[in-house]
Amino acid sequence: MKDMTIAGLARTAGVGVETVRYYQRRGLLGEPPRTGGAGPGGGIRRYDAGHARTLRFIRAAQAAGFTLEEIAELLALDASEDRARARTLATGRLEALDAKIVELEQARTALRRLAESCDAGTQGPCPILQAFDPA
Repeated sequence: MKDMTIAGLARTAGVGVETVRYYQRRGLLGEPPRTGGAGPGGGIRRYDAGHARTLRFIRAAQAAGFTLEEIAELLALDASEDRARARTLATGRLEALDAKIVELEQARTALRRLAESCDAGTQGPCPILQAFDPA
């Protein structure tokens, strides 16, 4: 995994090239200098295993529900080894996930009741449609 182009880096992490560029614009992923070629825009950038590791970290942190701002902080904390702050961020994310799970379980229970009510009746409008009618 040495000296990849941006396309190779993107492929390694299962993302598109524009996603890599977006992370670079947000300051989450470094841009190596251009090598070869003439002029200021000449040459191509070569990415290494460290860039691939960072990109995989970003994707895994997003999958865990962290925002890009939180991911930027986690990346900075990795360099400083501030475990207490990293733990605080993780605990906050866990609390938010727990709250979302409760909300989703409540929604599932309500929808299950509506589906059972719809299944039980054969006359009149479906309770599901009535429940979502804003009027």
